[in-house]
Amino acid sequence: MRIALHSIVREGYRAEHATIPEDLVDTFARVGIHEWTIWGSGDRMFHLVECDDWDAAMAAIDDDPANLAWQATIGPFVEVYRDGAGEEGFVPLDEVWDLGRQRAARGAESA
Repeated sequence: MRIALHSIVREGYRAEHATIPEDLVDTFARVGIHEWTIWGSGDRMFHLVECDDWDAAMAAIDDDPANLAWQATIGPFVEVYRDGAGEEGFVPLDEVWDLGRQRAARGAESA
């Protein structure tokens, strides 16, 4: 599955988040997070995560020592996460459109 997140960050986030600890990379692999990309515009960050199951992965890393250490490091630089309605929350955004799905649907219609 692929999900998107939106966060608002404080000064220093980009420098601090240039890499993540290797033990967290290993944790992500273990819980089925295959890719996580972050784009930024000013203090707004947009995350695209490819994983097996977002809710299961988040539950699995909730008490993970690597994640807890990373949250202690990066947490001060994150002001808030926003959900699809703009409310505070670490909830995936609503998907609006997907080019690949549109192409696949067009291909299915012409088959």
